[in-house]
Amino acid sequence: MERIGANAVREILGRHGIKLSKALGQHFLIDGNIPEKIVRLAGIDKSCGILEVGPGIGALTLEISRAAGYVTAVELDRRLLPILAELLEDRANTEVIHADALKLDLRSLVEEKMPGLQWQVCANLPYNITSPAISAFLEAAVFESITIMIQREVARRICSKPGNPEYGSFTVFVNYHSEPEILFDVSPDCFMPKPNVWSSVIKLKPREKPLLNPEHERAFFKVVRAAFAQRRKTLSNALFSAFGSTLEKGDITRIIEECGFDPLARGETMRISDFSLLSERFIKQVDENGILK
Repeated sequence: MERIGANAVREILGRHGIKLSKALGQHFLIDGNIPEKIVRLAGIDKSCGILEVGPGIGALTLEISRAAGYVTAVELDRRLLPILAELLEDRANTEVIHADALKLDLRSLVEEKMPGLQWQVCANLPYNITSPAISAFLEAAVFESITIMIQREVARRICSKPGNPEYGSFTVFVNYHSEPEILFDVSPDCFMPKPNVWSSVIKLKPREKPLLNPEHERAFFKVVRAAFAQRRKTLSNALFSAFGSTLEKGDITRIIEECGFDPLARGETMRISDFSLLSERFIKQVDENGILK
């Protein structure tokens, strides 16, 4: 099969008696041009070992397998396994694993299944696992690039800048670990069933070097989470809510001011470098109290 379109999706699902699961966030691609475009912009070639999460009925898997050296596709829905086995029976370079990708050791998986290749992620992610899946990909720290289709709203949040309403702790997390880029948007008409939202294909390029001393990452993200925990609060109030059991309000205000920031500012105005400076100052001045451990 060259491409999977709307008629093919209906025929495959009908023949196997499958009704789509809203709980699993299943929306299958029916526009055959989209998988080709994703693979091309991902830069996949025979030197690449590709991890795909949520292959569904294989529209994107087929296109990846044509270009890649090897494909390991992880599918949670057991009902789809016979469809994938039938579709990919002549693809010796493609293996489907029945598992929950969020429970796998991704580093061990790619080392076992795709040794000697350059590891990438390429996937049309189920909507309901977008954030935890992205976190898992980045924290695995083994992928050269991550090209994924996600909700457009989430893609814009990831790529938003300080001062924008979409900017938040997840924005900081993704940008700390990678350089994100939105490649193109995808209409709801390209899926079956049609979702209520647009999608975007986004590419994350993991950073070669950490922005901080890895020993300070825990403190950095504790400060970031505190700053965004209650978005309407000023920076001083937000940090006091998190650390007030250990520090006086005046101490927190002083630390913020010594870093050159306005205590009345809000977390959404802070750049990664700002959070870095703030967390470093916390480490130096107050970590003897154990608040960043």
